[in-house]
Amino acid sequence: MTLKRVILGILTAIAIALVGLSLLASWNQPQIQSRLELYQTNLLLHASEWQGENNQSANLSSARNNIVGADPLNTALTQYQEARDSTSKTLETTQAQVKQIQSAIASKSEDNTLNLAQNKAASESIKQQSVLLNELDLRLGILQVSSGKTEAALQTWKNLVERYNTQIDYDSSAVTAKVLTGIWSNPAQLLPDAEPSIQKSLDGWFRYRALAQLYKLQERSKELAALQAAEQVTAQQAVEKLAIIVGVPAIALCIGTVLLVGLTVQWLLQRKQLEKADPGPLLARNASLTWDVPWDGEIVWQVLVVGFFFVGQILIPYLLLPVSLAVLKLNPATFDPRDKAFYIFATYLLLSAGGLSVLYFSVKSFLPLPEGWFRINWRGSWFLWGFGGYFVALPLVVLVSLINQQLWQGQGGSNPILPIVLEGRDNVALAVFFGTAALAAPVFEEIVFRGFLLPSLTRYLPVWGAIAASAFLFAVAHLSVSEILPLATLGAVLGFVYTRSRNLLAPMLLHSLWNSGTLLSLFLLGGGAS
Repeated sequence: MTLKRVILGILTAIAIALVGLSLLASWNQPQIQSRLELYQTNLLLHASEWQGENNQSANLSSARNNIVGADPLNTALTQYQEARDSTSKTLETTQAQVKQIQSAIASKSEDNTLNLAQNKAASESIKQQSVLLNELDLRLGILQVSSGKTEAALQTWKNLVERYNTQIDYDSSAVTAKVLTGIWSNPAQLLPDAEPSIQKSLDGWFRYRALAQLYKLQERSKELAALQAAEQVTAQQAVEKLAIIVGVPAIALCIGTVLLVGLTVQWLLQRKQLEKADPGPLLARNASLTWDVPWDGEIVWQVLVVGFFFVGQILIPYLLLPVSLAVLKLNPATFDPRDKAFYIFATYLLLSAGGLSVLYFSVKSFLPLPEGWFRINWRGSWFLWGFGGYFVALPLVVLVSLINQQLWQGQGGSNPILPIVLEGRDNVALAVFFGTAALAAPVFEEIVFRGFLLPSLTRYLPVWGAIAASAFLFAVAHLSVSEILPLATLGAVLGFVYTRSRNLLAPMLLHSLWNSGTLLSLFLLGGGAS
């Protein structure tokens, strides 16, 4: 065994351990999809308050009625109750896991390295889930009282307060729960700093409802009128944003479904004809045509382990970046959204540069490469393949995501960039995130996973097997257990598009469209629900 293989073996073990710990840490983290559903519910609540005027567009009024539905308040109440129950259950499960881990650590019967890492991840998860549970209880109570269930709302807020009666650190949510209890009690009790507490702990539709109740009790008619006017402006914007968020994906989903059905029928009817070599822009174009792979599996192993995992998961985050930040005297914990955006962008550029450098030096001795490798051709039908692949991927990923949601019940983690974008309000930061997700990520990831990995695997696997294997590794590389199935599905479509088009521009375009659509939805949901 050569020294190179020994080093690769050690790095592989480290990479597997780090990937495993990252996936384990995401186990009890909330999915972004669960938050998206609540954000969309918040937007629906805003839209439900829009009254319109005589000179308002009839189309906008019709859109409002179609989007909001017959009983948006009851729908929101149901969704928030389900989210609250799911979070409470997950919190109890995580707390039980922490007790087991701490017992194992106390026994000292084995190496506690993994137990300590699990305990840290689970403890952090408990903090996040507790904060989320408080937020849900505050909002659930407002939904209950708005639905005429005042006693249920008072009990919800009472339970929140009681969770902190024995704690030294009094949570701001508990203070706000007392404020809400006071303004909806009979007789009402106005606590000091009621308005600042509401402003701090609530946003969007929930803040409007609480402030409106407070202003009525305080007989502040001028402030109440201003609040109602501001809410009407927000409500109209919510209708417009929901028309985009719901309407555009619905149209794309219909197009994708029709296209997918058409391709399936084409394959069934023309299977024998499609077996011919390169039959044109049909379903099986290049279906069984493999690449001439001049290197063996060790080179593939080297690029993935060293170029992607070692550089991206060890060298840059644990060695290069900490040293650079220490020299510059910067602390990421103090970064605002714009700083975080530039930090993530710079990190991704470093990761990409490192990974592509390892890829280049790994295949350098095989230059010039056989025809078809890393092909980028601005001519041809790559644009149609990219757009068509996007529409086909949409219904497939949506279907898998629905199944995945049932499997994970809102847990399993998500890409850490997505929550930052969802809660961000800085346009510069959003533009930088767009550059990272819609430009840098498609270029780097498609070169590695479709340009290099997929063709390399055809030396050992049929084309369909190489597509499946590269799609799975593409999904795992995102380090979120709940995203493995949806991302593997997307990766399979990306691989299918690349093998048929034989042009990296096609999967790059598809990848960019996918990430751009996700960012646009997050931006509209985050900005509209607050």
